[in-house]
Amino acid sequence: MAAPITDLSTADRFWADADRHLVRYAGAGDFTREIIDHAAGSYLFTESGRRILDFTSGQMSAILGHSHPEIVETVRRQIGSLDHLFSGMLSRPVVDLARRLAGTLPSPLEKALLLTTGAESNEAAIRMAKLVTGKHEIVSFARSWHGMTQAAANATYSAGRKGYGPTAPGNFAIPAPNSYRPDFLTPEGELDWRRQLDFGFEMIDAQSVGSLAACIVEPVLSSGGIIEPPAGYFAALQEKCRERGMLLILDEAQTGLCRTGNWYAFERDGVVPDILTLSKTLGAGLPLAAVITSAEIEQEAHDRGYLFFTTHVADPLVAAVGNTVLDVLTRDRLDERATELGAFLRRGLDDLAARHPVVGDIRGRGLLVGVELVVDRATKRSSDELGALVTRRCLELGLHMNIVQLPGMGGVFRIAPPLTATEDELAEGLAVLDQAIGDSSARWS
Repeated sequence: MAAPITDLSTADRFWADADRHLVRYAGAGDFTREIIDHAAGSYLFTESGRRILDFTSGQMSAILGHSHPEIVETVRRQIGSLDHLFSGMLSRPVVDLARRLAGTLPSPLEKALLLTTGAESNEAAIRMAKLVTGKHEIVSFARSWHGMTQAAANATYSAGRKGYGPTAPGNFAIPAPNSYRPDFLTPEGELDWRRQLDFGFEMIDAQSVGSLAACIVEPVLSSGGIIEPPAGYFAALQEKCRERGMLLILDEAQTGLCRTGNWYAFERDGVVPDILTLSKTLGAGLPLAAVITSAEIEQEAHDRGYLFFTTHVADPLVAAVGNTVLDVLTRDRLDERATELGAFLRRGLDDLAARHPVVGDIRGRGLLVGVELVVDRATKRSSDELGALVTRRCLELGLHMNIVQLPGMGGVFRIAPPLTATEDELAEGLAVLDQAIGDSSARWS
């Protein structure tokens, strides 16, 4: 038995216990050295009394802000009546949520499987695609993130691949269409995404053993640096899939449910995926995810004995929360609000870019925005160090920001505040970011 730690302040004891007993799970990242006591709306509150503006909605999930009163009331009511069931039983919140999700989606998406996390929903979707097609090869974007469970991790290329041994055979990556850092150029020097996509699938065809089952992609690559494929890309990608008998799986963990200004990000592109996965935003911070597909695909999967059985499949507590999330999104027209606030945020970031040469690019949609910092705008040379300095300075000034640090990309801030944020709160965050960039740039140079 470990000896207790004595003669330390309460905060020091907390961190001593954390350092001694917690497994660190974020790669090279350390825990933020703040003890969070509670949260409300767009703010976190520490034990020491600091108020921190949350520009990431927790883990990009709390789209209604923290401790939204209607979510709190739903949890209190539901946990007092029915929280968890044997997985073969059903409750009204589960069926209601499946029906209502279908009502927000285009045909033929109408059959839902309710789970807990994004990794789990992607695992279930990939498993379904393999069973229905009778094939096993999976294609995804380089710089993708789909989760850390087996099949989801196999399809994740932005991080976490080294040191864990071989992935399952038949996992392939195609280039991510990054307009800011194009690899295939038009005569005008812009991204030639059609040629890039053709090249990517030429490489897939060269490696495939003829067993291509599915392509799983994010409409906006978040962990990859808020990379938004150009308009028209997903229609062309879907055609590539159709030519090869593959299913198209869209992972809308972060983009689904109004964050980009549409209920679903794929609406911009006029495509309908064969399978859609949702998580994060669906539970507004609670563990709720969904796999949604057509009746035809579901029937084929069922006929072939589809099995994805988890302890918390179709749990009534989080399903009730999902219904409340849909209530608030619909009533408060948060898709329109995300568009309006996104435009306000973009104007503020454009002002920052005009004053700070280190701001190289601003991209994204609605309230999912990326800001890429560079050493030099002409060369687009990056600096992880500068991104880390700005992140730390933001936190010192009372703003929590999330930086993506990938080799060759430098620092890309993921800005994803709650859809319930106000213009004043966004302006506060922009002012802090302005000061942090200025302070850090002076220190770094």
